[in-house]
Amino acid sequence: MPTSYPRDRFDDVPRQASRVGAHRAEQQRTPRGVVLLWALLATVVLTVAGIIGFLVLSQRATDLPEQPQATPTVAPVVDTTYTILVLNGTGTTGVAEQVASELVAAGWTQDMVLPSESSASDFPATTVYYASPEEEAAALGVAEAIGGARTEQSDQYANTDEDAKELTVVVGLDRVSAE
Repeated sequence: MPTSYPRDRFDDVPRQASRVGAHRAEQQRTPRGVVLLWALLATVVLTVAGIIGFLVLSQRATDLPEQPQATPTVAPVVDTTYTILVLNGTGTTGVAEQVASELVAAGWTQDMVLPSESSASDFPATTVYYASPEEEAAALGVAEAIGGARTEQSDQYANTDEDAKELTVVVGLDRVSAE
């Protein structure tokens, strides 16, 4: 390697104590106290965000749907003290009388079972209607006695006489198609 180089225009530049041109001065160092404060602030913010995030997620975990409670089931009771109005909700004749005979065979007397025609001729499913929650067990007993039917609480078929106990069976098309 050569130890001497030919002279060029940069060799004639006067030597100065200060720098000139694209050189930049060195940045001043940030004091250690400021760096420590920024680190402390970042730590506090991240810790608070973590705690809030944990609380939000744990709250969502407690808001999960609870397991459904077992609803108390009412046992069917065959109570022959009820008067049962049997309405034919189909267009087929004799269906109310057939259901009435099933109830008589199950223990009700002939005068406690009253077969009749309904104003509807397209009632979908055989349903035993009861007026108050206390009558649900008796309604389930009637539904069981006729070989299965829905039960539903309704004021539509409520008896106007407060002392008389009455249930209403509306025979539906499911009984006609089953035959």
